[in-house]
Amino acid sequence: MPIPRPLLDYDAEAEAYDASRGGVPRAEAAAAAVLGLLPPAARTLLDLGCGTGIVTARLTRPGLRVLGADTSYGMAAMAVRRRVPVALASGTALPVRTGSLDAVSAVWLLHLLRAPGAVPAVIAEAARVLRPGGVFVTTVDKDAAHDVGSDIDEVLAPHLTPAPSDASGPVTAYAARAGLRPYADALFAGHGQGCSPRAAARALLAGQYASRVRPRGIGPRELAARLERLPDPDLPRADPTYRLQGFVRD
Repeated sequence: MPIPRPLLDYDAEAEAYDASRGGVPRAEAAAAAVLGLLPPAARTLLDLGCGTGIVTARLTRPGLRVLGADTSYGMAAMAVRRRVPVALASGTALPVRTGSLDAVSAVWLLHLLRAPGAVPAVIAEAARVLRPGGVFVTTVDKDAAHDVGSDIDEVLAPHLTPAPSDASGPVTAYAARAGLRPYADALFAGHGQGCSPRAAARALLAGQYASRVRPRGIGPRELAARLERLPDPDLPRADPTYRLQGFVRD
């Protein structure tokens, strides 16, 4: 089953993508958390939805071979510049032999997959390519992590997506169906992701909140205007804390 392209044009956004999403500090925190959940004996890792490779390039330790996979040519080209080997491939049809990998990671991917059946299909494909004892490590509850109790969150609360596609409960159920069971989790800081009201308004209009916010009763421009009317519109609010969930194949 092919995964439909998201609303954001990742080919067009590739050059500016990292700078708008926390850059190196956030990537280093994510990579360290992923590595902390990998078994010491893991020797092969596939990073699904690797994007520009800013996280993938930091998934390094002695003896670990890492490959990225992404559907966006623009993003993959950025990853190649970082010397990340990349396959242009859908997460539901990986060019990988069954039971051949020690680990699969998916950082900030599942929340983008809004098509019915897309998330369980990606999880099932990750399980397929894992050997027994292999692990699948993925971010969950990403959109919920951005609710830090700020005034921005108050404005957005009536317009949040009611059923995030990366909610930890359903993800765990899909994993169980694919023969994966939870074994550990980890938290890491979303450095640079504490938005100001003005930055949140720009992100909303640019489609960067497409997985999280669906304006109800008003248009995106009016919702953006409400954000910009908040006090201290250029002052960033608190950074989110993201969660990784690890699953092991029996």
